[in-house]
Amino acid sequence: MRIATWNVERLKHKKNLDKIIACCEDAKADILVLTETDQRIRLPYPYRIETLPAQDACPGSYRHSENRVTIYSKYELVKVYPTYDKYTAVCAELKTERGSLIVYGTIMGILGNREASYQQDLREQIRDIRYLSGRGNVCVAGDYNCSFSDNYYFTKEGRNILNTCFQEEKMTVLTADTEECIDHIAISDSFIQNGRIAVEEWNFDKSLSDHKGIAVTI
Repeated sequence: MRIATWNVERLKHKKNLDKIIACCEDAKADILVLTETDQRIRLPYPYRIETLPAQDACPGSYRHSENRVTIYSKYELVKVYPTYDKYTAVCAELKTERGSLIVYGTIMGILGNREASYQQDLREQIRDIRYLSGRGNVCVAGDYNCSFSDNYYFTKEGRNILNTCFQEEKMTVLTADTEECIDHIAISDSFIQNGRIAVEEWNFDKSLSDHKGIAVTI
């Protein structure tokens, strides 16, 4: 199984749209979570679920084609869960060969981790994650606005809140050791079991977005 996430920076590099789409396809992910995304990115997945249009949340600040999070899946979508913020997080239960997986695609703090709104947003999303964890195996994928292994971009409080939540909910951030990385994939330990994990990245030069893309293979 391969899960990937990438923040495509609101298509600020839209002149390279074909390259951005090619990177998404080349990731060969069974589950792909795009953040700061746009309807002009069309990918051949049988299942898709997305947040409401970002323009509805902030009129005048977004193009009509933009939305903050989209989950693409090759696996059957069997249930949709509500989220704290329907513009910033979306959640679906998928039927995989390893069993059911509840995928929570998110941006934690749309204005970054230095704004006062980040802590409230983070705490409410943690509430979502804890609720979902009580209902099955969970994958939290997207833009965390927090690095875990270095000083690249994080707040101590934000990092502590996330680490405490994942530890208590028996989840592992599979991408935590990746340097200069604020986009992550965390999964319930009971879903991973003894599976071997491989982590890969792309867009190292950040020419297509200000974020690297990241994928994990279990």
